[in-house]
Amino acid sequence: MTAVPVPHRVVARRPETADTITLRFEPVGRPLADFLPGQFAMIHAFGRGEIPVSVSSVQATGGLAHTVRSVGAVSDGLCAARVGDVVGIRGPYGTSWELERARGRDVVIVAGGIGFAPLRPLILAALAEPEAYRRINVLIGARTPSDLIARAEVASWATAFTGVTVDQPEPDWRGDVGVVTQLLGRAHFEPEETTAFVCGPEPMIRATARELIQHGVPHDRVQVSLERNMRCATGHCGHCQLGPVLVCQAGPVVDWAHAEPLLSVREL
Repeated sequence: MTAVPVPHRVVARRPETADTITLRFEPVGRPLADFLPGQFAMIHAFGRGEIPVSVSSVQATGGLAHTVRSVGAVSDGLCAARVGDVVGIRGPYGTSWELERARGRDVVIVAGGIGFAPLRPLILAALAEPEAYRRINVLIGARTPSDLIARAEVASWATAFTGVTVDQPEPDWRGDVGVVTQLLGRAHFEPEETTAFVCGPEPMIRATARELIQHGVPHDRVQVSLERNMRCATGHCGHCQLGPVLVCQAGPVVDWAHAEPLLSVREL
């Protein structure tokens, strides 16, 4: 981990939706330490500032991919980056998805919106070794079909039960409509033998985690990724404080048993 941004060059750029881009980076010089699925980097757009972005792909060469949604000055600058541009990246920061805990068990991965991106490297790791798990379920929700990320890639995941739903259909949409939790009824898992991973908007995380618990999945077998406004990523500024927790240090990935009392307090 480094607290100083390391130059990285954009080597590929893939539009995902109207406002979301996946950028692939290679280090200019020495690489950063290896990232684990679920961890995040602080990405610096020169002249604009830096923001935290979870890793959406990890390469053996030291390269990284990050999926960025344009929602502010820094993310606008990153989404406008072209192949050959250079940004600063520091990290890795935070806790990671504990896929090893799921070996020999059913896996349920639930993504909402841009929350798909932090889960993507976890999904790819599980699909690369399907024999290590009983059954793999990937459930994805988005506002509209146009907001779905990596639709072609998702459609190719033949070794997993994959369900996709949207809140608002478009004329050519023939899939499910409704909240992502409705897909749990069609997924293939035995609750007491399941490890679940959830990432998305906070209301979606709460609803999904509670639904999984009601199905019988143990509290400590549901992992969620918390989202807070992280500025320094080193535990010094306090912007990401959630009750007694600094998310950049204790998270973003935590067991639901630890997250539930924090997310149950309104406005915390």
